[in-house]
Amino acid sequence: MHSSTVIAFLACTALPIVAAEQPQPARSTVVRRANAWLLLPAEAQVASPRQDTVQAHAAHMALVTLAGTRGFASQVQRALARGTSYIDYQKRCSYDVSDKFYHSTPGLCPGAANIQCCTSSSPGGASCGPPDVNAATVALIKEFEGFVKSPAPDPIGLPTVGYGHLCKTNGCSEVPYPFPLSEAQAAALLQTDLKSYEKCLADKVSDSVKLSDNQYGALVSWTFNVGCGNMGGSTLVTRLNNGESPNTVAAQELPKWNKAGGSALAGLTRRRAAEVQLFQTASGTQALPAKC
Repeated sequence: MHSSTVIAFLACTALPIVAAEQPQPARSTVVRRANAWLLLPAEAQVASPRQDTVQAHAAHMALVTLAGTRGFASQVQRALARGTSYIDYQKRCSYDVSDKFYHSTPGLCPGAANIQCCTSSSPGGASCGPPDVNAATVALIKEFEGFVKSPAPDPIGLPTVGYGHLCKTNGCSEVPYPFPLSEAQAAALLQTDLKSYEKCLADKVSDSVKLSDNQYGALVSWTFNVGCGNMGGSTLVTRLNNGESPNTVAAQELPKWNKAGGSALAGLTRRRAAEVQLFQTASGTQALPAKC
């Protein structure tokens, strides 16, 4: 393996590697993009597909031990500084290391053309983003958020509309529907809003944590209610990532989040209880880690 060569790709599907022909950035950097660490190489050219395969396997095995751990980025930076060659590791995806070759195609991932990605064979192919929440989760959120046709203050005075959409502009002008909203429009707005909460939760939960669709949905409902910042810094997520029993963690931690403006609210207490119940409802459908 040549230590000066680094292949950056998102391993969403197992496909053959071919030599990368585009020059790469001149300086090694580690970039966080979506759910992936992109390792941009210091030097460009790929010598041969077979050499890349050996390098990719070795790099994958090395990075698996680091992904999802505290200080992952700094560990990768130090490895690069020592001249070690690495690929990027997409923690939400996996690839079959028994395959002999993978295909690295520029331009199929978001961002600059010099970021190489492993995707499906056609543009707009496989993605490893977080899954949509299930119907039980949507029903829970709708029940507790309530349907509001036109912007109005929530229980702590924040302007909301639809099913819990927090207005970002004066008069909620960012909403692409006229007021008053229909229930169908409010449901569509909720589905759009949930995307960012699904993503921030998936980004914070370690790849080692397996969650069913009900468990994932309960946590998305909670995140939608308390915000991504509060979720990300929570003891709940820390305990999950430390390997504790998800059902135990949810039952102990979710009920603590029943306050708004410093006061306990009966509605939040009921919502947390409903989220715990959903979380502990058995399901054979895995949501996280996401499958491509």
